[in-house]
Amino acid sequence: MHHHAALVAVALLNNFVSGFSSPTSISLPTQMVISQRAGDSSVNNNALFRAKQQQIFTTATAAHQQKSPMAVRGGALGASTAIGSSSDNGGSVEKDLNLSVGNVLASLWGSSGVAYILIKAIVRVLPIALDPFSKAEGIIPLTNFQLSAYILTCLFFAYAEGYKGFQLKFSPLVVARSFTIQPKSSPIHHILFAPLYSMGLFHATKKRMIVSWCVTIGVATIVAAVKKMPYPWRNIVDAGVVVGLSWGTISILGGYIISLLTGIAPIGTDPAMPEKKD
Repeated sequence: MHHHAALVAVALLNNFVSGFSSPTSISLPTQMVISQRAGDSSVNNNALFRAKQQQIFTTATAAHQQKSPMAVRGGALGASTAIGSSSDNGGSVEKDLNLSVGNVLASLWGSSGVAYILIKAIVRVLPIALDPFSKAEGIIPLTNFQLSAYILTCLFFAYAEGYKGFQLKFSPLVVARSFTIQPKSSPIHHILFAPLYSMGLFHATKKRMIVSWCVTIGVATIVAAVKKMPYPWRNIVDAGVVVGLSWGTISILGGYIISLLTGIAPIGTDPAMPEKKD
């Protein structure tokens, strides 16, 4: 029995050490040499003993591998995990971004171009949104009810348009798609119209293009309708639009800077690239 205990201790130590030195699974030594005297009754239980130890070691090995850092991030310690995305030519690329000068300039043009479009809209609408608070002649101050509507509208647009629409969906899409532009392989019109490309208005999945164009046309229609609203309701809606677009601009630029500094595209964002044709 002393021989049995010693061999069990050696096997446990061997498995424990090998778990930190090798990413492969831990195996039990194939043989346990046990000296037995001929005719000893313990020989009859030797097979059962080895089977029981094998079961114990297998269970311990599985638990050890689950806790081991070797099982984290794809099974290799320190190895980066490739998060699938699509390149501009339809192939699969890693989310570890290629931050060459050309790629950075192309992605910068795509993301900042979209931000510029939003900023232009903000600058155009902001004076109208602030009209109720100006001291100009003919401006009627807001009533308490109208002021409450003004504040609630801003909060609603901040959440629905800024957070839900831009930060969680549109902004990561813009950033992710802008980084798929490769100056050495992308068609010239993808680079020239990088902001529109980043918005998913062309060279995207059918669903993405339908959504992008419907949103664009829908926003234009809403803007035209809002212009016909009387004072101060047009100003109130425009104030909400300013808040939402400002949130969107910040989330695009902030997301782009984060990806640029980390070298990782927005996690969990599908750039909605079309399938590569054979």
